Amino acid sequence: MAASRGEGAEGAGPLAGIRVLDMSRILAAPTCTQILGDLGAEVIKVEKPGAGDDTRRWGPPFLAGRDGAPTTESAYYLSSNRNKRSVAIDFTTEAGRALIGELLESCDVLVENFRTGTLARYGLDYATLRGRFPELVYCSVTGFGQDGPYARRAGYDYLAQAMGGIMSITGDADGPPMKVGVGIADVTTGLYATIGILAALRHRDATGEGQHVDAALLDTQVSWLVNEATNYFVSGERPVRRGNAHPNIVPYRVYAASDGHVVLAVGNDAQFRRWCEIAGRPDLADDPRFATNAARIANRDAIDAAIETAMAARPAADWLAALEAAGVPAGPVNNIDEVFDDPHVRARGMRIEMAHPQAREGTVALVGSPLKLSATPVRYRYPPPRLGEHTREILADFAARSPDEIARMLADGVIAAPEPGPRDG
Repeated sequence: MAASRGEGAEGAGPLAGIRVLDMSRILAAPTCTQILGDLGAEVIKVEKPGAGDDTRRWGPPFLAGRDGAPTTESAYYLSSNRNKRSVAIDFTTEAGRALIGELLESCDVLVENFRTGTLARYGLDYATLRGRFPELVYCSVTGFGQDGPYARRAGYDYLAQAMGGIMSITGDADGPPMKVGVGIADVTTGLYATIGILAALRHRDATGEGQHVDAALLDTQVSWLVNEATNYFVSGERPVRRGNAHPNIVPYRVYAASDGHVVLAVGNDAQFRRWCEIAGRPDLADDPRFATNAARIANRDAIDAAIETAMAARPAADWLAALEAAGVPAGPVNNIDEVFDDPHVRARGMRIEMAHPQAREGTVALVGSPLKLSATPVRYRYPPPRLGEHTREILADFAARSPDEIARMLADGVIAAPEPGPRDG
């Protein structure tokens, strides 16, 4: 185990001194390990020689290289693999498994997202490793968890969204079930996995005992049904799709202005009265059908029709300015390009540029971390690595392998690494 356990140089991240062996790919678990890396952990990404992380090939788009031609780095892969170093090891070989064991001697955390039972065939499951590494925090990210009737099924975000209920309440009321536009079950599972790892590290530091963190896409998806699940528990009624409307608050949806769309998010009766005054309809706030949120829910169609008529009479910019001045929550419906042009998003550092020697402009744009820590801020140290980019240095530093041994393993196909020298252009 890494001896420092979080001790790091001044200015290092809060997880400096924590070393993570990242045996994951796709999105959920790589999201977790990227967060750990952003917070200062040293993340060693283990990939299969020749293929690597599946998402490397999930394009186009691919990063444009120095000559303008696409590289082998897909945008999808770039999205969740910064602050990591890549080592390519074939752990299906005896020599490869020995390397994994040697690397684990100095690691605090192992993260993997193989189908339940897969790593047991190679002696790399938690039950096998815990005897040798009792302090190891071992995190498994799977579709359905380590037990239950679906445990050995392959899991994907789309399946989790479908089986976990979110698609049944997403989309227009008279339309088909609809998934969320990004792999939100994957991302949220990555967040929960991170929280579990941090809790397990706290327990490890207090007791000296590691443990197994079991994070599943379906569990996580079910957990963020939140109020809709509890609506069902309390009422016994199945929630339905409402398009952009809210089941418990009215008005709380997108409305068409004369030249675009505005989200109106009225959270209480005082805000509703202020909207009525701005709209020139104070009578609505005095109408007993609409005076309270419960009344507006009961008369949802009638109040929505009145709001739609009022909102359509003025441009979106006029509405947004007036509502902001009055303290009524509202906002534009931005496209992705508009998001990153927004002055507040820019001020919050949500688009970052990292040096990337393969990139045509020498840098790659990535989405920044939302974590803002005053004493130990997120640091962007490593751009997403090429497959096996750091194999030689990692095996030399952490497995005490000589250049001749590394050369033999390269020749035998146990490991892989690009030729030394500058990155490809």
